[in-house]
Amino acid sequence: VMPQYPCGTCDLCVAGDYIYCEHNVDFEAFTGGKEGRATYAQFMLKPDWLLLPIPDGLSYDLASLALCALGPSFGAFDAMQVSAFDTVLVTGAGPVGLGAVVNAKYRGARVLVLESIPYRVERAKELGADAVLDPRDPDALSQLRSLTAGRGVDKAIDCSGVPAAQRFCIDSARRRGQVTFVGECQDPLAIRVSPDMIRKGLTLRGSWHYNLRLYPHIMQVIQRSPVVARLISHTFPLDEVQRALEVSASHECAKIILHPWDDRQHSGT
Repeated sequence: VMPQYPCGTCDLCVAGDYIYCEHNVDFEAFTGGKEGRATYAQFMLKPDWLLLPIPDGLSYDLASLALCALGPSFGAFDAMQVSAFDTVLVTGAGPVGLGAVVNAKYRGARVLVLESIPYRVERAKELGADAVLDPRDPDALSQLRSLTAGRGVDKAIDCSGVPAAQRFCIDSARRRGQVTFVGECQDPLAIRVSPDMIRKGLTLRGSWHYNLRLYPHIMQVIQRSPVVARLISHTFPLDEVQRALEVSASHECAKIILHPWDDRQHSGT
């Protein structure tokens, strides 16, 4: 099930860029009621063109990683054209940031991660991060520059939504580098237009998610990545959603999967 409720008829939707739909469907007008849009449920209502087939042999658990695990960074990396020639910085190694590590490594990039929570640090390393820096270390930026021959990273993605991490992305990027924000944030961020953008030649963008046209490609990552299953740390039956939320709040987890039709068993690693 693809995210959002796009109209399907505006110029962006027709071009396959429906994430940025100009209109979005009035949900109540579409369904005739308020119920049916929640995802912590056994059923939800969606336009049929947003229901895409899962490749044969792929489990629901793994297929679900196309959403808020791999999806946000997949769209961002497509826009930045991340490749094996790049060194990529990922700030924030929650489920979305860990998905960014998987996506970047699948593209062949060298990956540096900025994270302080021990569980997430170790998980990022398991997924292939080449180095993990501690944002609490005042020398973190100097360490990053030493890892990049003084140039800075080619591409940076913030998955934390924390202004200090967003600022770190800008400061860490090389001249003519690219920075993309996918972590939601309502707080202000100071950008010095001349030194940060004009004189540095920096490209700065926001990215929400991956789009319909990228669906076959993100499925290939899920099918072929040797580490993608490690994005899932816990599974719970739907009636233990409160326990799942508590685990999520502990930060001692990666991606948590809810099984809407499952029995009482759960698992965690």
